[in-house]
Amino acid sequence: MRLTKEQLEQFDREGYLFFPGLFKPEETKTLTAAVPELYARREAYNVREKGSDAVRTNFAAHMVSEPFARLARHPRMVRPVMDLFDEQVYMHQFKINGKMAFEGDVWQWHQDYGTWLNDDMMPTERAMNVAIFLDDVNEYNGPLMFIPGSHKKGVVEARHDLTTTSYPLWTVSNDLIAQLVERAGGKDGGIVSPKGPAGSMILFHSCLVHASTSNLSPWNRVSVYLSLCAVSNHIRRFKRPEYIAHRDFTPIECLPDDCLRMPYPVDVPWKNGMPASALVTSSEPIDQIKKAA
Repeated sequence: MRLTKEQLEQFDREGYLFFPGLFKPEETKTLTAAVPELYARREAYNVREKGSDAVRTNFAAHMVSEPFARLARHPRMVRPVMDLFDEQVYMHQFKINGKMAFEGDVWQWHQDYGTWLNDDMMPTERAMNVAIFLDDVNEYNGPLMFIPGSHKKGVVEARHDLTTTSYPLWTVSNDLIAQLVERAGGKDGGIVSPKGPAGSMILFHSCLVHASTSNLSPWNRVSVYLSLCAVSNHIRRFKRPEYIAHRDFTPIECLPDDCLRMPYPVDVPWKNGMPASALVTSSEPIDQIKKAA
């Protein structure tokens, strides 16, 4: 899958691209089937909702599960990002966000690059998310909300919110959100919310300001996010555990396009358990750690 000139221009202007129904049900069924077993594991990589046993985010499924390891190498998800960066990419983060029926909590307004910069010392915003819906997404089950064009502002001021939900975020103030929404069109397009069937894909800029509301509906809204980073832009600090911010900067080698339908062999190094080294962190930059060693 390669992006057209028109799609590249739209991405530059709005900060995201939406591809409804890009993956067919027969392609996503093995992914959907693998989620309950992943969520059932009592591992650090399963972050649960505040005051609930529902999983908010599962990290690093591509290191544990063969279906998700194949998705992590899918050309429809990886090659568009390579087109935008004109460079090979590595997996900075892999997560399955479980906005579960009745229990899925909010994700506050934020930029992903704000977290990657402040926590991981990622040099520039040459990284982005590619998301695929594993459930139908409608206006009731907590869809993503974007402020179109907000990526053009670069990194905006944010504060580290450690209390609102079970997962800390560098969040954007209400006043600044109001300004960005008005700048993007106010009530006429200042906030957009892509919705569509399971298998739909969104590609969005790491500086695009986004959020999602709680899920009060009886329908789950599970989505997979590949956070892909240009190899030259790899993180410079291991402040967060490896299951959250990966430390292998090897370029992704794509599998054939039918990899969700065919059992191509893939490496799943954490299948039998996450190593203790994945929990080791340091607040020092990588170059300082190397000098000390």
